[in-house]
Amino acid sequence: MGRNHTNAFSVIRLSQKKRDLTSHMKTHNGEKSFQCSQCDIGFSRNVDFKSHLKKHSGDNPLQCRLCDKSFSKKIHLITHIRTHPGEKPYQCNHCDKAFSHKNSFKRHTRIHTGEKPYKCSQCGQGFSDKDNLICHLRR
Repeated sequence: MGRNHTNAFSVIRLSQKKRDLTSHMKTHNGEKSFQCSQCDIGFSRNVDFKSHLKKHSGDNPLQCRLCDKSFSKKIHLITHIRTHPGEKPYQCNHCDKAFSHKNSFKRHTRIHTGEKPYKCSQCGQGFSDKDNLICHLRR
């Protein structure tokens, strides 16, 4: 491959990285370039916006066999199906609680470990749950 091709690939790669960085930075500065006209929710990334629009269009091809709910992503269907039989595969080693969802289990585990991974950038206070940090920042 010639030198010009290598340079062209480098330019393309840098251009993609810059675009990815710009998109990523929007998640931190709160910029919401993509606005849903039906419910006024804003999104910083186009991929999240497109996924959200499926909720309004009814374009959810993955149907739960046990109820009327449908989903646009396979992982959401799998997670939902666990709620029907009461399946709770995530068992806490510290107490007798069990969870259907991995995220709920991880959040619960922080109660026992004292881990507070979400830090306020203004005062340094730590939170075990992201939603608690968001509430703190709104005050």
